[in-house]
Amino acid sequence: MERKNLLDHKNQTIARMKVKGSTFEILVDTGKAVEYRKTQKGNLAEIMIFDGVFTEYKKGVRASKDELEIAFGTSDHYEIGKKMILEGELMLPMEHKAKAREEKTRQVIQWLVKSCVNPQNGLPHPADRIGRAMEEAGVKIDEAKPVEHQALSAMRLIQKILPIKIEVKKIMLKVPANCASKTYGVLKDFLMKEEWLSDGSLSCTVEVPQANLIDFYAKLNAVTHGAAYAKEI
Repeated sequence: MERKNLLDHKNQTIARMKVKGSTFEILVDTGKAVEYRKTQKGNLAEIMIFDGVFTEYKKGVRASKDELEIAFGTSDHYEIGKKMILEGELMLPMEHKAKAREEKTRQVIQWLVKSCVNPQNGLPHPADRIGRAMEEAGVKIDEAKPVEHQALSAMRLIQKILPIKIEVKKIMLKVPANCASKTYGVLKDFLMKEEWLSDGSLSCTVEVPQANLIDFYAKLNAVTHGAAYAKEI
């Protein structure tokens, strides 16, 4: 296994993942791994400093083929590396964490701007007002957690300071039997009520946050190929 860079180089870090009770580590280029996590674009051979997977990198303990097969279902280092970079924990230096946290904070604020309104007048709050309320409420943003989950938590905290509520679209849907079961995964997080009809089709009502609306319709159409009937109510 060829060493591509020095271990203590500032542009390197460890990606770590715990699977079925065992911990696995790979050495990666920090900047390229962060970018790959955002875009899923890049050359894994350049992102991974070694083409091997370790159970304890600093001690040089490599994972065996059997260990990898049991944990990941494959021993292909690049397939495993891809999963670890996307789903595992990147041990980022403080400056990278700070930058990632700043970007995630911006995304949370934008989600709240798009999804929420002032219930007193039905208008959205400006981004700077939401940002100030988050600071005042002591909202802590984790750069590794999903935007929507953190935005909902932030909203509950800033409700003590700002009159704010989620603006949702209520949609009545009827999905044909031939794609109803496949569509359920898209709908399940937004379902308010559902009824499976005798012909196997699905009739339901969903409530979708405004910020998720375009993505929701895109996923719905991708699964149903436009066959679902949708009406905003």
